[in-house]
Amino acid sequence: MKVTKWLNEEEAMLLGFEPKNPEKNRTKARYQLNESDIEKLSEIKIKSLKELTITGKSTLRDKDGKVVIEWTKTSKSQEDTLKALRIAIDTLKEDIIPVEKVKKPKKFKNGNLLNQYTLTDYHLGMMSWAEETGSDWDLKIAEDILVKFFETGIATSPNANECVFAQIGDFLHWDGLDAVTPASKHVLDADTRFTKLVRVAIRVIRRVINMLLNKYQTVNVLMAEGNHDPASSVWLRELLYSLYEEEPRVKVDTNPDPYYCLVFGKVVLFYHHGHKKNFKMLDNVFVGKFKKEFGSSEFAYGHTGHLHHDKIESNLMVLEQHRTLASKDAYASRGGYLSGRDSKVITYHKEYGEVGRNTINIDMLK
Repeated sequence: MKVTKWLNEEEAMLLGFEPKNPEKNRTKARYQLNESDIEKLSEIKIKSLKELTITGKSTLRDKDGKVVIEWTKTSKSQEDTLKALRIAIDTLKEDIIPVEKVKKPKKFKNGNLLNQYTLTDYHLGMMSWAEETGSDWDLKIAEDILVKFFETGIATSPNANECVFAQIGDFLHWDGLDAVTPASKHVLDADTRFTKLVRVAIRVIRRVINMLLNKYQTVNVLMAEGNHDPASSVWLRELLYSLYEEEPRVKVDTNPDPYYCLVFGKVVLFYHHGHKKNFKMLDNVFVGKFKKEFGSSEFAYGHTGHLHHDKIESNLMVLEQHRTLASKDAYASRGGYLSGRDSKVITYHKEYGEVGRNTINIDMLK
């Protein structure tokens, strides 16, 4: 009995296969493996994980130079950590059972329209205390608000054939067992344990995707990298791709680069969290990375989060920094960051670009 597995070029060659070209938006290709191949593949992955660990000795000396304590330490570069994470994800998702197909909606849909459900800086798992920040926020509140946002957006948006769940980064408030920022290690206000946070994130996203499948023929899913969740965005993308691999109506963008693109007729939509490039220079990056898509479009729009108060129209495209539905944490409140709280459902026409938007204020969801 053979099973289908995703392999990169190196893995394929080690198993004795002729390397294939990766599939679209993937870094791997599909191969048919027997039991012996699967066992050998597991050994390759375990060996790769071991090789990524760097060991060394550290010593603590007193003022006279005498060794007081000596210990062995292990460390990984950021690149090695991400590589190890991807290997672990590849191994874990082999046992994921894809979800069953959702029955297509029968009602006629307008094939010229696409609705974009815009979500950024949601910070699921953050704790905010109203007396300190002006509003409460915790895991339960966040899950409830997200479902209500999509219920409201789905009910009030045009009857389009296609949509995009545009989650533009920082969906999770922190990125591992320690509730700290990944880069600077600043301590964050966390509501819960990371395991529980992961469970809720998966549960609410699956619920939202099913809600969208009940209205739309095609659901595009974007889980962009943010500065709070660079590693978690990796497993979210790969997990969702595996879950919906047998659902042709769900298209999950698995691009590992933090710049994303979606073409809809004469419209091209770009996405980036906003943490890697200055907002006013972002249009050049989008065009540079997606020359073909930009060149064939008549209407171009760039969407970011991270900061929440600007919209400009350059010579290349319309760029927008979106607000968030999430409450402020203590850091933002003390820093005087006071942008409003809302999210938008933006409607695009294949021939005419943006033709409408529905702004959903936080007070509408309480």
